[in-house]
Amino acid sequence: FGAYMCYTSTVCAVSVLGADAEIKFSIPVGKLFTHELMRETFQNDFEPLSKLYAGRLYDDPMVFKCNLQNFPDLPEWLRFTQRHPYDNGFLYGTPTAPGKSIIEIHAINKRSYETTRQLLIINAVAEKRLPFQAEFFIKLRDIERVLPSPVQDEIKQDLQRLWKTEALEIVNITNALDRGGRVPLPLAGHFEGVYVKVGSEQYFSDCLLMVLTAEHQKQCKAGAKTRIPGECNFCSIPSNCITWCKIELVSPAPPPPPPTMGPGILEAGGEFNPPESPPSRDYFPDYIVTVIVPLILAIILCALLAYIMFCRREGVEKRSLEKHSVLCHPLCRIQLYHHHTIHGDTEELRSMAGCRGVRPPMSTFPMFDARTGQSAPPLHSDSIPLIMPQQ
Repeated sequence: FGAYMCYTSTVCAVSVLGADAEIKFSIPVGKLFTHELMRETFQNDFEPLSKLYAGRLYDDPMVFKCNLQNFPDLPEWLRFTQRHPYDNGFLYGTPTAPGKSIIEIHAINKRSYETTRQLLIINAVAEKRLPFQAEFFIKLRDIERVLPSPVQDEIKQDLQRLWKTEALEIVNITNALDRGGRVPLPLAGHFEGVYVKVGSEQYFSDCLLMVLTAEHQKQCKAGAKTRIPGECNFCSIPSNCITWCKIELVSPAPPPPPPTMGPGILEAGGEFNPPESPPSRDYFPDYIVTVIVPLILAIILCALLAYIMFCRREGVEKRSLEKHSVLCHPLCRIQLYHHHTIHGDTEELRSMAGCRGVRPPMSTFPMFDARTGQSAPPLHSDSIPLIMPQQ
């Protein structure tokens, strides 16, 4: 009978924890939001209740994927963490502005590779911000070990005794890795560290104001162990102890003093003296700098360009004289005549391209003597044609 009652209670628990298609939350702006994704809740979607009566109750590893609906990532203020597939996941963060966010949660069963989906609707409501806030660093904690509500209550109770007030709210929890901290060694006793920010309507206690003293700041800069008075040590659990040199207090700036209101009536015998007009200013130096100087530079540049373009060009007569002097040189005349003969020979070869059996071309004759300018005597081998006639 005892075994039957235990089995029945297990079935009822799984049926109650079945994953809902839609979950709604309404949270105030500026307060910490935490939602734990229980693997047992999604297990019922993967294994229906009909299979539980067969005596099979699974505890499958799961991986959660969370994103804003129609977007690949989460909102800026919301974060997700899951250390291991056999651990529960956590959505946590502090909304900064009122609004509605629809979060899609996809659970993947690592044993059967099935997938289920859940919607989480978060409605952030505007609320007054807590005026006095303080941030504490807990060195011996990881983020997923602080997010469960029982651990938050333990930390909150210690801080309430330190603040000496019950009206204390957790504003935000941040992983030290998100604040530039180093990844710890994978050894026992090494933790990432967590920043916890709390707020209250009541002003800071004397123990918190101690961190603002010059002696405390001097000890922290020197790296020496901070001396904490006995009446300020409220650490009930060693892993929840705070680091005193990393406490930051945030208080609202004092409002400016209101203006002194006068009667609005001048004293007897007083006269209104309007303010004098400003002295006249001479704009002529500015005019010279902005107009005259650029104009002078432009005129100089135009004159220089005109001199280069018109006054430095070669005349037609000078160019003709230089050309005539070059042509009158004997060597130049020989070269010109040689060039002319090349053109004539080219035309003769073109005219001979269509007919054969004609007299030898003039290009086969010996040239004139380059030194004397007289033609050389013809060779005696003229009877032998250079191009054999066609048979």
